Amino acid sequence: MVKKRGLASRLKNLLRNRSSDPVFFEDMEEALIQGDLGPMTAAEIIADLKAGVARNNLKSSEEIFSELKSILHNSIMVNTLLPESGRLNIYLVMGVNGVGKTTTIAKLAAYFQRNTGSEKILLSAGDTFRAAAIEQLSHWGRELGLQVIKQSSGADPGAVIFDTISSAKAQGAEVILADTAGRLHNKSHLVRELAKIDKIICAKVEAGVYHRVLIIDATTGQNALRQAEIFREAIGVDSAILTKYDSTAKGGIVIPVCRTYQIPFSFLCTGEGLKDIAPFNKESYLDSLIEV
Repeated sequence: MVKKRGLASRLKNLLRNRSSDPVFFEDMEEALIQGDLGPMTAAEIIADLKAGVARNNLKSSEEIFSELKSILHNSIMVNTLLPESGRLNIYLVMGVNGVGKTTTIAKLAAYFQRNTGSEKILLSAGDTFRAAAIEQLSHWGRELGLQVIKQSSGADPGAVIFDTISSAKAQGAEVILADTAGRLHNKSHLVRELAKIDKIICAKVEAGVYHRVLIIDATTGQNALRQAEIFREAIGVDSAILTKYDSTAKGGIVIPVCRTYQIPFSFLCTGEGLKDIAPFNKESYLDSLIEV
């Protein structure tokens, strides 16, 4: 995994050149803010770190760094999104335009094919607002040999999802990966649209498994917190996937998302290839974030 040298180097320099405790902790808080943890989360973590240092009478730089890493490790929430065999698994993939929803759907489909033996996978073109999104999902369907349930651009996305679930049940499919629109500039319409889709899925899922999955672009920094808030308030978020992690020098946004909204992460994506996706691993993520 790509090392985030900026934050790691700043932390190491601070620990190596410790001055008075007040200045040291202020500088460490600033380093965390610059690493995309944000002011609020950085302040909370430094407060926890100060308490841990005092409680355990930590003196050495190694002990303090270990305490910081433990706090960060405990802040990260992880879950799995593997489909359950013998049941219909519906993944509603959400996120603002540009975060990589459609590509991530293709990566998930390929991952499920490779690692779970899932063969009966349907892709649902629920982003009917953009013709390009429908075509992109159709392209991935052809690449993966998967059926794409779609309608024309401008169609009712709820109807597309309804048709997809009906087709999945008729065919005995195990997995549905559904794309959605992400027009955040029209928040009220987006929320209404998601609520309608959510209601349709809840009514038709019956004995199936339903996951509301939020895609978070690692390069968007603190904007991702606002996005998480909007989608969480709209219909809830069961899991998040971090994309474009290889394209940022920071990458700490996972920690405030977990601490602020209790949203766990399930996968991490790097690169554009179908295999550039892996289950989210706390240790690997932290090593890339703060280890030099």
